[in-house]
Amino acid sequence: MKRILIVLVLIHSIQIIGQNNNAENRIIKVDFKKEAGKLNTMFKECIGAGRANEGLRADWQQQLALVKKECDFKYIRFHGLLSDDMAVYREDEKGNPEYNYQYVDVLFDYIVSLKMKPFVELGFMPNALASGKETIFWWKGNVTPPKDYKKWEDLIRNLTAHFKERYGDEEVKTWYFEVWNEPNLSPGFWSSTQEEYYKLYDYAARGVKAVNKEYKVGGPATAGSAWVSETIDFCAKNNVPMDFVSTHTYGVKHGYLDEFGTSGTILNQDEWSVSGEIIHSRKLITESAKPNLELHYTEWSSSYTPADPIHDSYHSAAYILQKLKQVGNAANSMSYWVFTDIFEEAGPRFTPFHGGFGLLNTQGIKKPAYFSYYLMNKLGETELQNSDKTSWTSKNAKGDVQVLLWDFTNTHPGDKELNQTYYIKDLPSKEKGKVKVEVDGMQKGKYLLEIYKVGYKVNDAYADYLAMNKPSQLTRQQVNSLKEKNNGAPISTEKITIDGKGTFSKEFKINENDVVMLNLIKQ
Repeated sequence: MKRILIVLVLIHSIQIIGQNNNAENRIIKVDFKKEAGKLNTMFKECIGAGRANEGLRADWQQQLALVKKECDFKYIRFHGLLSDDMAVYREDEKGNPEYNYQYVDVLFDYIVSLKMKPFVELGFMPNALASGKETIFWWKGNVTPPKDYKKWEDLIRNLTAHFKERYGDEEVKTWYFEVWNEPNLSPGFWSSTQEEYYKLYDYAARGVKAVNKEYKVGGPATAGSAWVSETIDFCAKNNVPMDFVSTHTYGVKHGYLDEFGTSGTILNQDEWSVSGEIIHSRKLITESAKPNLELHYTEWSSSYTPADPIHDSYHSAAYILQKLKQVGNAANSMSYWVFTDIFEEAGPRFTPFHGGFGLLNTQGIKKPAYFSYYLMNKLGETELQNSDKTSWTSKNAKGDVQVLLWDFTNTHPGDKELNQTYYIKDLPSKEKGKVKVEVDGMQKGKYLLEIYKVGYKVNDAYADYLAMNKPSQLTRQQVNSLKEKNNGAPISTEKITIDGKGTFSKEFKINENDVVMLNLIKQ
């Protein structure tokens, strides 16, 4: 028995040594002429935002314009479209519905003006239509079923007809209508049962489809990838329309909701956290009565709480890239929750860095997470064949070549410490050896090589904020300084010449959780 154990230990030791050697001698070798096909851009299909009413703010709108320009998200999703702060619904003395879309028009007109599209989340319940008084969040979204399902259906039909009249049939056909948010969290986002949610879904779907059968409706928008099979079964058996599945996942180990921003969380050590769940959801759809449904993860992030410093940490940049790469083509979209810290579920935040969900903080300072999307958006339209699992290689029609690579190392110590105390520290990254990038088959000529980087103290606004001794309020000068230092500009540029052999080669050191992009621009 001892001999077997010794042999196993030796084998394990050899494997570890082998892994370390691989880490120290990483080679990304691709050929310009060997294409893998069109680049899958599901990563920028959709982005999240807090609630509709926040979208009426000037700073929110300015930040959305920036992320559209630099990251090119196609759709945006948010809560609270039907909540009372959007002034959509009331009833007269006789109980007759009155509809008003003036606030909705301001928001949707702005979104469409950016050449973006709404991923329309239908919720929460207008108080005049609600059957109860249970609410969620500081802004008090009503989470009870309607007191009258016919009036609920009429509201959804009237709203959808308004969209058709204002934006045109062809435009609204490209939108998605998602019924409610996380109804499996009760208490929380839904005060009733799964069966009652299906009733809510049925009436809402009828309301949408009454305007145009080609409009896309779906759900169940659950937390933790729940109810996928059950919702498909319900719709199939009862002939209820369903055009897509939507659900959510987060990368921490326990819980789904942190209404007051007080939960302690621990980053999941499982290598397939988040991505494994998405791949499983795709499998459930494939094995269901509706095997061709689209799958949209309308919320995902490293953590579900708006007070988790991993959101501000440089570790987030590599984490995002790692998970998106692992998902592959299992999801049609992965909507990161959210684009901005202008987000008030637990109430307005009192400090400029507080672990908020956003890619940008309240003042519009770019966090490391922002640059994951910024750099992915620089990838060319054609992916190159590449056996390296933690990089993307691509080219565009002009002959430019892009190599986006990263190291994701989960340095979190595990159950003995919470994210809330770990990621607020100064966390220097350790060396991970060298990476060699080699591109063969390139067109002869002159190129400009841009090198971008995100990592410890590089495009790492939180580290700079720590160095300022974490002021609870930032001066104008401090904001400008943080923005200037963390603007995502290349860390170096050089002119290079590719000779007749057509080979580009570069070797450099890499640290834990570094993100590096090489952009070769043909001159």
